[in-house]
Amino acid sequence: MPAKHLHLRRAAARPQTRLLDDSPLHYIGRVPTWVYLAVALAGYLLGSLPTGYLVARARGVDIRAAGSGNIGATNAFRVLGKAAGSFVLAVDALKGALACWVLPLAAAALSDGGNLRSGSQPLAVIAGVAAILGHNYTCWLRFKGGKGIATSAGVLLVLMPAALGLCLAVWLLVFAASRYVSLASIASAVALPAAVWATRGSGLLIGVACVLSAMAIYKHRTNIQRLLAGTEHRLGRAKTAVKPKS
Repeated sequence: MPAKHLHLRRAAARPQTRLLDDSPLHYIGRVPTWVYLAVALAGYLLGSLPTGYLVARARGVDIRAAGSGNIGATNAFRVLGKAAGSFVLAVDALKGALACWVLPLAAAALSDGGNLRSGSQPLAVIAGVAAILGHNYTCWLRFKGGKGIATSAGVLLVLMPAALGLCLAVWLLVFAASRYVSLASIASAVALPAAVWATRGSGLLIGVACVLSAMAIYKHRTNIQRLLAGTEHRLGRAKTAVKPKS
């Protein structure tokens, strides 16, 4: 067989990858199994960065022994104040957004020789869920982390921005009416699958929304118990000052 024909035949047999549309998270193509595993591990490690704990330690405070004992943004607001709490909130959300956006790009470059400018939606989903798990069960603090609301918001910002907008509206309405951060977070988690469906999300995204909703509600189980008992902390109540450790 002539060399030219042999080259064309091999090119035709090679798996092709093409973009589905202009979305940065869609393409058709074969992705090696090791890429999925690498993305999952990288997403977990990115999410496992214990922002609240590190910010508190920089101020001489062990946030696990103050307030609710949680390392997330809500307790950071309560224990460290608005500035530090806002920083923790932003970084925790950024962890989820970067996992969904950057890791698929890196995976596409590694697995396709840099020919693709984007990663697949499944890769973004894996990276995002792994980042939330990393935040909730960080390996750096004996697998005791936050509740994943801010990190989930970062993931939703990339994967389902319209649904995130609806959930944010639910959060604001419930919080304004109750002044309970936990109740607002639970309500927005319950609303998430319906929000994804209402914004015409794919079956994959609706399934992911159900998983994220269940994870968020499970992480708030102690808050639910306190809400039922009437002992949950309401925002606006005077907080006890936390003195840095000497």
